[in-house]
Amino acid sequence: MRYCVGFDVGGTTVKCGLFNTAGKLLDKWEITSRKEEDGRFILTDIAASLRGKMEEKGIGEEELQGIGLCVPGPVEKDGFVHVCVNLGWKNRYPAREMQKLLGGRIPCKVGNDANVAALGEMWVGGGKGYSNLCMVTLGTGVGGGIILNGEIIAGAHGAAAEIGHIHVRDEETEACNCGGYGCLEQVASATGIVREAKRNLALSGEESAMRAFGEQLSAKDVCDCAKAGDRLAVKTMETALRYLGLVMAQISMTADPEVFVLGGGVSKAGEYLINVTKRYYEEYTPLLIVKAELRLAELGNDAGIYGCARLVL
Repeated sequence: MRYCVGFDVGGTTVKCGLFNTAGKLLDKWEITSRKEEDGRFILTDIAASLRGKMEEKGIGEEELQGIGLCVPGPVEKDGFVHVCVNLGWKNRYPAREMQKLLGGRIPCKVGNDANVAALGEMWVGGGKGYSNLCMVTLGTGVGGGIILNGEIIAGAHGAAAEIGHIHVRDEETEACNCGGYGCLEQVASATGIVREAKRNLALSGEESAMRAFGEQLSAKDVCDCAKAGDRLAVKTMETALRYLGLVMAQISMTADPEVFVLGGGVSKAGEYLINVTKRYYEEYTPLLIVKAELRLAELGNDAGIYGCARLVL
């Protein structure tokens, strides 16, 4: 049997997955991301963890088809990573370094985490059967990944599909984490939804079930209240998903994907999320006779490791 391994490198942990070449997940585990000294131990720890797993499973180097990595930052075509803020990395070639750590014989590739998650969903998840898709991840931030003709579109500088930082709101006065104002992420991420809900609660004296949650209000609470018909919660979600639908329309008019795959914590709102977003997406794409489908992601937190494995197949 031939194997491939995926490593989803995050700021807190590295998610690890062992696969066969048909895409079956055989084992998964996690290790801590040691970020001290600008993250210099992360790749060393991954290499040590892989060697330990290969020994445990009795897998020889010759049986490994390759190793895929995904990282939280832009990745250029040659594998160069300018910066990964959450890891402390600057000016690194992670795939080259990993290959060297493992003796230079095992192929290794690296990609941006959102792009690679999109690849995973295309392979065996919500985008299976499509070769042109856009994945939208609605979590703490808003991430994106575009695949055309089965290939990740990274762009000239690795910044393609940074859809969370597309400007959508002129009247925004608070700065986004990127330094801009009015980014999609500020209103459609889990964090953004909560912020928008709290703004609406502060500006209105009307009753709302959201008030019972106080400072502990979460995006899930807002979605649940909206599903139950709470007016301020509905207003919040309509705002967030209108802007999301607008950006997806812009993506359709630029890249023309067959399907949008929606993932991340907010996607747990399920069909409610799909239906409201679809209504706005269709409103903003009158020119398109054949519109992209909207589907929910299926791989959850494992999308990254699946995509990493697919990178090397």
